[in-house]
Amino acid sequence: MSPRSGNILVVDDEATSAIVRAVCRRLEDEGWSTRVVSKEEHGSADDMLWAALEEIEESLPDGVILDVRLGEYRDDHFKGLDLLKRIVADRPHLPVLMFTQYSHGVERDTVARSALQVEAPVEFIDKLASPEEVALRIRRLVGAEPETIAIGSRIVLDADAGAVLIKYSDGQLAAVNDVRGRRFEILRELAQAWYRSPGNVVPFDRLERYLEGDDTRASLRVRIREIKVAMGRALEQPLGANDFIVSVRDRGYRLLPPRE
Repeated sequence: MSPRSGNILVVDDEATSAIVRAVCRRLEDEGWSTRVVSKEEHGSADDMLWAALEEIEESLPDGVILDVRLGEYRDDHFKGLDLLKRIVADRPHLPVLMFTQYSHGVERDTVARSALQVEAPVEFIDKLASPEEVALRIRRLVGAEPETIAIGSRIVLDADAGAVLIKYSDGQLAAVNDVRGRRFEILRELAQAWYRSPGNVVPFDRLERYLEGDDTRASLRVRIREIKVAMGRALEQPLGANDFIVSVRDRGYRLLPPRE
């Protein structure tokens, strides 16, 4: 892997913990520089919030790793989301990876909904994820998606050519001609979200912008069905409701690479 140049701001009330130190070491091993805004240095969660905003203004980081909880008091448990909203308002294109300790339950849902409500490069990751996974996620967030995205072993999305390609056993590539135009744009949105983080959901309205008419939601369902039929035909395997493009109730769609 080629070294990366740039800087990452880490905002965490447990900056001296083994988890945060391991993440910073991993990022620095890859060539990033790191700056940490911590409780030890700044005290209260509110002081951390303002210190982080000042640091962003002064150092212009390439990305931010932000803990959802910035203190032990109950009012501080989601203070990171207050900071997130300020970052999105001031610098909507700044990538933010949210750290959370909540692996399930109402708290996790709160974090997920808050992260999905903003039109910005924002994702969240469990704080117990490996340093390698954290580094991968921030790398994907900060970097632009590649011109080609491999989806599993047989599908290649070529953004430059505006085409989806299928790889056959002899190594030859063939375009899926029925996935062009608006169908391709919808699939590209899903593929780019999946590339940034497998499991990412693309909201309905983000996909509906490629469609016209009074009922874009219904048109989107039709286009998704057409994409799946075309891809299933090209792969020579039927794709059901839970294959390839999956509807996530009341939220949107996500990409799921086909079974090998």
